[in-house]
Amino acid sequence: MGTVAAVAPTVTGATIPAPAAGGAPGVGGAPGVGALTDGPLDVPQAGALAGGFKALGDPVRLRLLSMIASAPEGEICVCDLSAAFPLTGPTISHHLRILREAGLVDSARRGTWVYYRPVPANLARLAGLLDIGRRQAASRTSRAH
Repeated sequence: MGTVAAVAPTVTGATIPAPAAGGAPGVGGAPGVGALTDGPLDVPQAGALAGGFKALGDPVRLRLLSMIASAPEGEICVCDLSAAFPLTGPTISHHLRILREAGLVDSARRGTWVYYRPVPANLARLAGLLDIGRRQAASRTSRAH
């Protein structure tokens, strides 16, 4: 049976596998969960990571995340997000809640507005899981020496 990775809670309670101390290189260059080509995920790892990918499976949420992650100040007001979509406020709030619960974004209320910012470590874990070229590049480098 495989080793179960530690799980790091986010502010919103969502979990994405955290780096395991002393483990192999993992997602985002951290130890723990590696790229898909590094070996099979165990059940807890797959379950925790699937929530993040599921949250990104909707075009509105993917666009919202891209707007949040690319915001020049590192965060963006919900008022600016809402203005970019032909959707109601409650619908935008629903999509943002799903991104928050998946641990991909965090938020802070300032007065009447809520500001959203990305959670880089969790985004890096998801990106690293798909980084299948990393293993292939390492293999090519080792053969060249």
